[in-house]
Amino acid sequence: MRRLNRRQFLTLTTSSAATLLLAHCADQPQAQVNFDAETPTPAENPSSVRSSRIVEFDLEAQPSSVTLGDRTANLFTYNGQVPGPRLEARPGDTVRIRFTNRLSEPTNLHYHGLHIPPTGTADNIYLNIGSGQTFDYEFTLPTDHPAGTFFYHPHLHGRVADQVFRGLGGIFVVRGALDEIPEVKAAQEEFVFLKDFEVDSNGQVPNANPMQVMQGREGSIVTVNGKENPTFSLPTGGLLRLRMVNASTSRFYRLTLENHPLHLIATDAGAIAAPVELQEILLSPGERAEVLVQGNQPAGGYRLLNLPYDRGMMGMMGQRGMGGMGGMRGMGRMGGMSGNTAQTTPQVLATIQYSGSTTPLSLPQQLLPIADLPQPATARRIELSMGMSGMGRGRSGMGRAFLLNGKSYDHDRLDTTVRLDTVEEWEIANTGPMAMDHPFHLHVNPFQVISRNGQPEPYAAWKDTVLVRANETVRIRVPFRNYPGKTVYHCHILDHEDQGMMATIAMQA
Repeated sequence: MRRLNRRQFLTLTTSSAATLLLAHCADQPQAQVNFDAETPTPAENPSSVRSSRIVEFDLEAQPSSVTLGDRTANLFTYNGQVPGPRLEARPGDTVRIRFTNRLSEPTNLHYHGLHIPPTGTADNIYLNIGSGQTFDYEFTLPTDHPAGTFFYHPHLHGRVADQVFRGLGGIFVVRGALDEIPEVKAAQEEFVFLKDFEVDSNGQVPNANPMQVMQGREGSIVTVNGKENPTFSLPTGGLLRLRMVNASTSRFYRLTLENHPLHLIATDAGAIAAPVELQEILLSPGERAEVLVQGNQPAGGYRLLNLPYDRGMMGMMGQRGMGGMGGMRGMGRMGGMSGNTAQTTPQVLATIQYSGSTTPLSLPQQLLPIADLPQPATARRIELSMGMSGMGRGRSGMGRAFLLNGKSYDHDRLDTTVRLDTVEEWEIANTGPMAMDHPFHLHVNPFQVISRNGQPEPYAAWKDTVLVRANETVRIRVPFRNYPGKTVYHCHILDHEDQGMMATIAMQA
């Protein structure tokens, strides 16, 4: 098992010392973590007091030669691997990440989905960490932070799409109450980090042309955990917990598993109230989902498929895809940088192979409650639009406008001001003659989706990224809590973000 280079053990209390080696899976190297343990006082109930910890990791962004299928690719990596090492923590933990930039260009880190400060050494996307520099990130997860599947990636404006497309990204897991539900705890856990790449005959990642930036670039090599069509095992009678992350720059994944329904148990920001049975799940860039799969079919291999989905790359040219959360190797190479050719056939992402057997495990009946949000004190409307214009001229030089409320991103402009300890309702409308699907992402504060085009959502869930289809209006309700400071909201097709479809929000006490 590959591990991060760890600094020395922390100084432990005289009463106890321990080292925690977190579990790992074959395709996802996992960091070793040391922690400082506090001993409960005699007046405290040991069964209800969890040790506080300081967890430390070393991360290096660096150029590396990586094998993708039968190709050698020269990529950007964290610690020489794609995806980067999986980081894990628990609510209440203090997380320290010594980050070193070995790239030839500046970069930084964004902790996508974590509810932590947007300032200082936490989720500060305004940091510019130059080539050769080291920066110590440090933040403490709230004691009530939800368990869930989050991830980290660069967020230096103007370079985000390039750096993510070249390989940067990794999973950040928060362990907690969801993991302790007996049926979830009994399930076999696998991570599914969905990411596409493109390399030329020399193993280099090609630069995007103006049309690819307009559409949002996609690569022809589609991977799960850095591999084409990996295999996950499932015992007959067992449960498989798939923790899925769309870490691609622009590609959407419309997922289905042959002969098996997907039982949704968590979305972006944690558990839902009860499992929801789905035949397919659509993940737009930045979205995550956790599902349980029952091993109740005849033994054999079953393919995890990415079904065709038209996200409107050609503007008004026609048919819209289905979907929504509600020979194989050759099939893994779809789309391509020569023009984002639309996928027309199912694409194999991974194989679930039955192996062995176990006493039949049941699905959980209940998960964790979803709090009802009060009526909002403030309502806002945000319009996402794009088109051909002299406004919003991007680095590629093509006159394109990528706009929020008619404006392209300006680092020096404050677009939205909110008060902490309030709830707001935002109406997000995807408008304009060149409308295509846009995933909308809000940093720091998760939200609940209330309705789409006036129709209520079928179940409550905590989200930080929501797909807004072409000509669709989505209402979300956002509680702004805990942390003052400035951050952003934006389209998570990262080329669109870099080209201006982003705005600044200030949270004030």
